[in-house]
Amino acid sequence: MKRLIVIALAMLSIHSTYAEKLALVGAKIHTMSEQGVIEKGSVLVSDGNIVSVIEGTEVPSEYRVVDVSGKVISPGFIGALTSLGLVEVSSSSGVVDASIETSPITKTGAALDVSYGINPDSSLFEITRLEGMTAAATGMMGGHFLFNGQGAVISLDGDEPVIKSQAFISVDVGGQGAEVAGGSRASLWVMLEKVINEAASTKSNVTSTTPWFGLSSREDLPVIKQVIAGDIPLFMKADRAADIRQVIAFKKRHPSINLVLVHGVEAWREAKALAEAKIPVIIDPEYNLPGGFDQMGATLANAARLEQAGVEVAIGMDTHNIRLAAQHAGNAVANGLSYEAGLASLTRVPAKILGLDSQIGVLAKDARADIVVWSGDPLEVTEAAEMVIINGQFVDMESRQTKLRDRYLSLMQSDAKKPSYYYR
Repeated sequence: MKRLIVIALAMLSIHSTYAEKLALVGAKIHTMSEQGVIEKGSVLVSDGNIVSVIEGTEVPSEYRVVDVSGKVISPGFIGALTSLGLVEVSSSSGVVDASIETSPITKTGAALDVSYGINPDSSLFEITRLEGMTAAATGMMGGHFLFNGQGAVISLDGDEPVIKSQAFISVDVGGQGAEVAGGSRASLWVMLEKVINEAASTKSNVTSTTPWFGLSSREDLPVIKQVIAGDIPLFMKADRAADIRQVIAFKKRHPSINLVLVHGVEAWREAKALAEAKIPVIIDPEYNLPGGFDQMGATLANAARLEQAGVEVAIGMDTHNIRLAAQHAGNAVANGLSYEAGLASLTRVPAKILGLDSQIGVLAKDARADIVVWSGDPLEVTEAAEMVIINGQFVDMESRQTKLRDRYLSLMQSDAKKPSYYYR
């Protein structure tokens, strides 16, 4: 019902300009910063950024006040790993840029850059941001190369959505990734090590006039060098405990690499070792049934056990369902994850993983004004996002799905009590 209530706040103009100074006043605020939780405070916004987060409701007169008393404010949520903007309908090749088969510029996939393929007009943007998601890491989820290209961090509003290109590069070191390397992990790991060592030992730039016969192409090398230096995070996808142990061993061999474990269905089995290696994990905490032999240890307690061991946990999941991330975080809390870690998995932790922790995922001075006003607890499934602000501007709280809902709610009933026609 709460989703259908038209609250008075929504009657305010939602097309503010950057020049306008805006104050959200009277809400409980989860700052996700050193300020912690403010029981009744205000968020001041100007020129697309946060000016300050204060206790109380007294704000300077030049700010337009929006009374959100009794509501809850959080930073906009971040999808830690998706393919948003790269896929619309997975069965239609014309709108799928989330995978690749061949390319003349790369041998390993490292040179591929998804930021050129992002479609800000995707209907998934509107659907996703209605649930409080304001930014996402997006990248390829498959292909015929060792690496799945360079991912990007995007905003879910605006014609130029890329916040950060070259935000990460990913590699699947599980069973699916082994298929790319000939069908065996015995080949996959040797290939990965050779590619890393080759780039590390190549001191000079390899230009178009330089003879080169390496495992990587000329275009791949600069990217792999940035990975080795720790400038571009390396996302390693693995589910089974044996593969995760290999990921940890890889980190020990290459300590400068900024490594992140992705998916990690059995990560709880290696939680202590992951914590000692300081490897954060991006998971879908709802995995509680094995989807294959790599996932026999699936459990709803995965996130909680990782947190208890000292591992930082973020939530990333299927592109079309990343809108449900808050619900999944809430379920993880119900299964032992602390509430603070539940919120952090959607805000502070993914922002830190992506090197943007001073810009997004936090309500603090000079951060982007990506803000969500909730009807209540953000992790409670019966509550909803009532206002979403991205880069200082209110976004329309409607999508193709809500328009279809409204269209068919207006169906007229005939004497036979069956739908007969609708208003356009």
